[in-house]
Amino acid sequence: MSTEIKSSPLKTTAGDEADAIVQMARRMAAAMTKGELGLILAGEVGRYSLGDLQILGGRLYAEMIRLPEPYRSKVRPYITEQLFGAHHQLLAMHRSGRFLSMTEPITDRETFLKFCDMISDGCFRYDETTERIPFRFTPRHRAFYYLISAFTMFVLDRPGHPVGTPFPGGFRVEERNGSFYCLIRDHEKEVPFSICNFCPALQTEDG
Repeated sequence: MSTEIKSSPLKTTAGDEADAIVQMARRMAAAMTKGELGLILAGEVGRYSLGDLQILGGRLYAEMIRLPEPYRSKVRPYITEQLFGAHHQLLAMHRSGRFLSMTEPITDRETFLKFCDMISDGCFRYDETTERIPFRFTPRHRAFYYLISAFTMFVLDRPGHPVGTPFPGGFRVEERNGSFYCLIRDHEKEVPFSICNFCPALQTEDG
């Protein structure tokens, strides 16, 4: 396996963008081990520019500002960690060659393949053009969330939302004796494109 992150010209038309996301998901689905998946994800994430990351940060801020205080201040660092902390960890592991030694198979391949099948539809499910944000948030930007979530859930075997993430009502994502628990794990089934449906966390008994 090569550690080189290869870049390709960014596609701009809607049809090309859709095709690029479909091909991205197929490359992910071809991975058999955690290391192979990590290398693929690093290559895909490496195609996002600083400008793209700024757009993602702007969208995150727009989502956070809608939340009421004090919940907004409590959840903000966890959501930031979920997106940008995991992004940094993914690239750091790639640069260190860590993925080359990760030869263990993806833990739940059936769920992983369902996740990959969902990505392209999930990226085009929502129309952000109607939102009052001063930049264009595209399906390609939405794909970034799925790439990072794939890294967290299927390479690291950790919950899509970081341990400690608070939810309204005082509940949090928890880790107990090596297992993860989440209150909303089984409450997102009516949202087919939610990463919660593919998360390795177990449903909190209280939920």
